[in-house]
Amino acid sequence: MRLLKFLLLSLALISGAASAPGAWAQTPAQSPSGGASGAQKTERIEAELVPMSAWAAPGSTAVVAVRQQIKPGWHTYWRNPGDSGGPTTLDWTLPAHVTAGDIVWPLPQRQRLSGLTNYGYEGEVFLPVPIEVPAEAKPGTTIPLTVRAVFLVCSAEMCVPDPLTLRLDLPIKAGAAPLAGATGRRIQTVVETAPRPAGITAHATLQNGALTLSLTGGPLNGIAPRQASFFPFEGDVIDHAAAQFGQRGPNGLTLTLAPGRDLKTDGLTSPVSGVLSTDLGSWEITATPGPALPGTTGAGALEPTPDAFGQAEAPAKTGPLDLLKAAAFALLGGLILNLMPCVFPILAMKAAALTRSAHEPAEARRDGVAFTIGVLVSFAVLAAVLLALRAGGQAVGWGFQLQSPAVVAALALLMLAVALNLSGVFEVGQRLQSIGGQSPLSRLPGGTGAFFTGVLAVVVAAPCTAPFMAFALGAALVMPAPMAMVVFLMLGLGLALPYLAISLSPGLLARLPKPGRWMVLLQRWLALPMYAAAAWLVWVFWRQTDLSPALLLLAACVAAAVGLAAVGMFAGRARWARGLGWGAIAVAVTLTGVSGHLAARANAPAELPADAWSEAKVQAALASGRPVLVNFTADWCVSCKINERTALSSPVTARALRETNALYLEGDWTRRDDAITRELEKHGRSGVPLYLVYRPGKAEPEVLPQLLTDGVVVEALK
Repeated sequence: MRLLKFLLLSLALISGAASAPGAWAQTPAQSPSGGASGAQKTERIEAELVPMSAWAAPGSTAVVAVRQQIKPGWHTYWRNPGDSGGPTTLDWTLPAHVTAGDIVWPLPQRQRLSGLTNYGYEGEVFLPVPIEVPAEAKPGTTIPLTVRAVFLVCSAEMCVPDPLTLRLDLPIKAGAAPLAGATGRRIQTVVETAPRPAGITAHATLQNGALTLSLTGGPLNGIAPRQASFFPFEGDVIDHAAAQFGQRGPNGLTLTLAPGRDLKTDGLTSPVSGVLSTDLGSWEITATPGPALPGTTGAGALEPTPDAFGQAEAPAKTGPLDLLKAAAFALLGGLILNLMPCVFPILAMKAAALTRSAHEPAEARRDGVAFTIGVLVSFAVLAAVLLALRAGGQAVGWGFQLQSPAVVAALALLMLAVALNLSGVFEVGQRLQSIGGQSPLSRLPGGTGAFFTGVLAVVVAAPCTAPFMAFALGAALVMPAPMAMVVFLMLGLGLALPYLAISLSPGLLARLPKPGRWMVLLQRWLALPMYAAAAWLVWVFWRQTDLSPALLLLAACVAAAVGLAAVGMFAGRARWARGLGWGAIAVAVTLTGVSGHLAARANAPAELPADAWSEAKVQAALASGRPVLVNFTADWCVSCKINERTALSSPVTARALRETNALYLEGDWTRRDDAITRELEKHGRSGVPLYLVYRPGKAEPEVLPQLLTDGVVVEALK
């Protein structure tokens, strides 16, 4: 079809088809030049509809073009905009039997800005479109052509969608038509040089982290270009900012490209289509998956193409000062993390440990160091997993462990077991020790217990991103891996530092009350947040899956509780205790496994509600003049839920949304969502919550604080 279209266009350049009689209602011809209604313009762009030829013959294919004159410092986009942006769209209003074809896209320019690479146009641009004129069109009349063109016009600071309605009265005459002056000649040049299929055979291979295109045949036979680069039709096939390299061969050439997110995630499962641009010309190609074609290498390397080789912005270098700043914010973020709601259950465990060892300095020091090691090891493991996924191209953010229903179910059972232990239902580790000679006090195993308390603190606390923590993690996710690991470890040190400082300070330890019965009562009270945490995790599991898996998880919790109670009840009868305990644990594991299986089935993508976030909804609202409030949240983010129950559910906030006609969108990150992850990274965040307020006419949204009040929201909306 594309080849046929270009043949028709070429025919239109040479002559018009013979006229034919027919009943066709048209207006009288207005002028030989086409009678255009004139250019329309905004502050950023001027556009008009112009013809290539002075007139069109009945039954011919005419060519008209949308001419753009873009102001300096602004640009529009190709059919594939690249890392950001959107293509120009045309919506035609035409008389009956008149049809408009697709845009004949000229070769775009690479536009690099702040690490992004886009494909688009600057200055004067012509977008030709073939118009099929019916044979019954009468000479001496005109065909009115109207198109609503929407241009996304962007600068370094902002993007504005500019819709313009353009009109052209196309004269109908018999015989071949001359070009419509200098404008017609420029349109002709665009049509003649626009990329088109040319019989090139291409194979694509994905191997060792590189996408290789081998091309032969057509215009490449026996004449290998000296320069070549590739523009894909799809957005995430290649890394647009990465340099492109290649080799020449006796029968063609080979290009080596960096694969994009789609290929890294799904592999090479379908053909790769796009435009091959060379110093000999530009052609559309489709590379099918297959082995490299023979004769496409061995004749030397391709020469650098200015816009494809060596011009990509180098990654920002991270110096010692940048690392020091990120590490300092990470340490402060870890300290603040101790005050976040999701960490509160872990404070119960740390408080219980401190009360036990308050007057045993050696034991307190051991526990403090072990707890700190547990925190640091856990942060190192989670960071290593996160950085490995980042290196593999996965879209994943901090707190990803609570996006897995299986992990959530296991944590719910663990929290329940800790709560039962603090309640005195069963004892773990060493034998009971008496307080005051009579009363028992359960205790977690010494250094081992402190170590795993630190592990649990990290697993549960990581999803809560405090304000300073967000900055540090956002920086770490774009740093080289060794520097990123330093930042993560400083974050862990901040989380463990208060406990470590108290455990290493005999003076502070001496100020704590003497051991006694009050410790038993305190421990019982400290079990309450652990029960609450277990219930919260069951609720998160239910939201991630469905009612049936959640009921099975509840049954697993009951089985685990019965088994652990039996362990405590029959502590003097080791066989009874061991048998009932292991039996209940087996039942709990079985039920959890079944619930995990059902969870996998229930994890099919659910239909999004009407107010679910998407970039398209944001842009549509802005185009209509409405502000937008976006809330990126997750069910496992306690800070998010606190903000939603207070600031975002406030009647004051609701009234402000109505008064400003604002659109409220919610991006739910409870389940993995790569689009939301990319949006978080775009704003320097690696986790939720994130609150954005978009305003018409402004390119970038305002980022609200992570700890919200309704006053902050209202002020931002107004």
